[in-house]
Amino acid sequence: MIPEELETRFTYHPPKGDQPDRYRAIRAQALLMANTIDASCPESREKALALTNLEQAVMWANAAIARRE
Repeated sequence: MIPEELETRFTYHPPKGDQPDRYRAIRAQALLMANTIDASCPESREKALALTNLEQAVMWANAAIARRE
C-alpha cells in the first residue's frame, strides 16, 4: 500500500464546509432505517447483524466524506 493511502486512513480529518450537515443527514436516514428494522424484525442474530451492518454503512459513508474530500 502506498504511504499516502495509509496517511489518509490513519489521520484525523477535521470536518470542513458542509460535511457536518451531510454526516447528520446520513445518520438521520440510518436512524429511520434502524427504527424500521427494530420494529419489523424479531429479536435474532439476523436483526443484530442488520443493525450492525447499517451502523457500518454509516461509518463508511462518513469516512468517504472525511477522507476523500
